[in-house]
Amino acid sequence: MPNEASPAVALHDIHKSFGELQVLRGVSLTAAQGDVISILGSSGSGKSTLLRCINLLESPDEGAISIGGEAIELRRRRAGGLEPARVAQVDRLRSQVAMVFQSFNLWSHLTILENLIEAPVHVQKRRRLECIDEAMGLLEKVGIADKHAHYPAHLSGGQQQRAAIARALAMRPKLMLFDEPTSALDPERVGEVLRVMRALAEEGRTMLVVTHEMSFARQVSNRVVFMHQGQIEADGSPDELFGGEKSERFRRFTAEVAR
Repeated sequence: MPNEASPAVALHDIHKSFGELQVLRGVSLTAAQGDVISILGSSGSGKSTLLRCINLLESPDEGAISIGGEAIELRRRRAGGLEPARVAQVDRLRSQVAMVFQSFNLWSHLTILENLIEAPVHVQKRRRLECIDEAMGLLEKVGIADKHAHYPAHLSGGQQQRAAIARALAMRPKLMLFDEPTSALDPERVGEVLRVMRALAEEGRTMLVVTHEMSFARQVSNRVVFMHQGQIEADGSPDELFGGEKSERFRRFTAEVAR
C-alpha cells in the first residue's frame, strides 16, 4: 500500500520513441519524498519527455511508473507501446502531480483567481469559498495577490509564471514537475520565479525541475541528474557533479552553458 515512506515517484527502464527517433533509452529514476532534483542536459536529450511520461502526458513504449508507491497500470496497445489500463487511476494520480510549463498555460479568458480555483472546484469538488481563501493565500505566497482580478495578458511573464506555480499549488500536489519554467522569461524576470521555487524547496516539497539555471541546480537541489541522448549520464549530489567527479561530458556541458 502507498505510504509516506514510499518514493514520491519511481521510473524503471522507460523507453519512448517518436517514429524512428528514440528519445528515452531505458531511463530509471527514483525521487524520495522531499527531493529537489534538477534535470539537466542539452536540447533533445529527453528531459521534457521524461517529465511528460511521469504524469502520462506521453505514454512510454516500455517501462514502469509508480507515484507515491502506487504502480500505474499500463497495457500494451495493438499498435505497440503502452497506454493506461485504468483512466480513473491516472486521473486520481494526476491530481497529486502538478506540472508547471515553460509557456505558463494559463487560461486567458479567466482571471488569475479564477485560474487558481477552476480545478480545485470542478475536479476536486472542493467548496468554492474554501478554494478562494486558499487561492488568495497562495497568490500572497508568490507575491501577486494584488493581481488576483487581472487577466493573464495584463501580467508580465514572470508574474504569469508565478501565477502558474500558484495554480499548481492550489491542487495540493504531492509532487511538482517544472519543465524549464524560466526559459520563456526575460532575464530580469527569471530571479523572481527562482525565488518562489527556492521557497518551495525550503518547505520540503518534492520537485523535479528541468532547467538550464545552473545556480538553482547547484544551490537548491539535493540531487542533479544529467541526461545525454535519452539516457542518464550522471546522477549525484550537486557537489559531485559540479565538482567534476561524475562525468567529463557534464563538465563540458556546464562549460558550454556558461559561455
